[in-house]
Amino acid sequence: MFIQLFQHVSSQVIAVLAVMVLAGLLFTAVTKKFRLPDVTGYILAGVAVGPYGLRLIPAEMVGNLEFVADIALAFIAFGVGRYFKLSALKKNGKRVVVITVMEALFAAVLVTVSMLYLFHLSLPFALLLGAIGSATAPASTIMTIRQYKAKGEFVNTILQVVALDDVVSLLAFSVCTAVVNASVGNGEGIWLVWKPLLFNLGAICAGGLFGFLLHILIDKRQDKERRFLLLIALILILTAACSAFDVSPLLACMVMGMVYVNVGGTKKPFVQLNHFTPVVYLLFFVSSGMRLNVPMLQTAGIIGISYFFIRIVGKYAGAFLGARLVGAPVEIRRYLGMALVPQAGVSIGLSVLAGRMLPEDMGMLLSTIILSSSVLYELVGPACAKGSLFLAGAVKKKGRKEDPPVL
Repeated sequence: MFIQLFQHVSSQVIAVLAVMVLAGLLFTAVTKKFRLPDVTGYILAGVAVGPYGLRLIPAEMVGNLEFVADIALAFIAFGVGRYFKLSALKKNGKRVVVITVMEALFAAVLVTVSMLYLFHLSLPFALLLGAIGSATAPASTIMTIRQYKAKGEFVNTILQVVALDDVVSLLAFSVCTAVVNASVGNGEGIWLVWKPLLFNLGAICAGGLFGFLLHILIDKRQDKERRFLLLIALILILTAACSAFDVSPLLACMVMGMVYVNVGGTKKPFVQLNHFTPVVYLLFFVSSGMRLNVPMLQTAGIIGISYFFIRIVGKYAGAFLGARLVGAPVEIRRYLGMALVPQAGVSIGLSVLAGRMLPEDMGMLLSTIILSSSVLYELVGPACAKGSLFLAGAVKKKGRKEDPPVL
């Protein structure tokens, strides 16, 4: 392998990062010719250089890059928090909540019913897979929005829905785990239900505290560089704390951004962050592609393929029905579901918890379905998101100058 040419661990890590960046640049040059978003090129690059492609990067090195995902998700979530300003929530908060609940739970119910009646799988397996299927990964959708400088009501609705989506999926998963543990009489499962809830509640509280602290520390500073470094430091500290308790930083960092803008924060930190994050996002999506275990696709078989398509149908139908129920504009009804296809991050973490409550073979099947489909969703998700943005008219025509969106 290429990486084995380097003897020291530090040189190997540096070489891995160099390969990932170069592969990402190379593949985006190709995907641009097919008018595909950059995220798709990054993921394909990861598949190509990973342990199931050209093997330029071994599997053990891929496992050492887990921290990249946490950092990338933290920055993404902080940026999304900007769109939860109380004035905006009072205006259309009810609409966003209804749409989010409908698209998340409709997908969960459809997956659960399909696993029960099409494949005759056990109720615990079907419930847990359905709950995990309700989650949506915001990273690739947000990256696509940034790439095409999309703006407007449609984009704001997407950002608010994908941010709330993880809250709904965590609640749905907790309810399903309670039902599963009650059905199998697993006393230990009570703690498995309350543990993620309590830890996520603590993370939310910490995020609110950090958002208030950020306002105090940076808004009165005139030194732009020091202000930016303080922002990075606080996000990393909060992310490290979440990682220590095996909690996704999504909710905590989203609350941090939300509290910051609501206590009088400015848009300057979000603008500065946009200049720092491109390389982090590149590494995140390339590493996601490297994790695709190609032999696992055969193990998942027809069940995995069915899950892949059924969840997409559930997301689209749920978003359409929810948007129609609250009288949302026609472009939101028709095209919002297309932007909710990606799934990773939270869903992978939940699959680990679900595996502990199922027999070993069924737990392995569930993990296989989630891991393999997550990367596939990230491959088709950016193209779907791009299509939704163009069809909804959220991308301005070339030749018109505008400020880049702040995420």
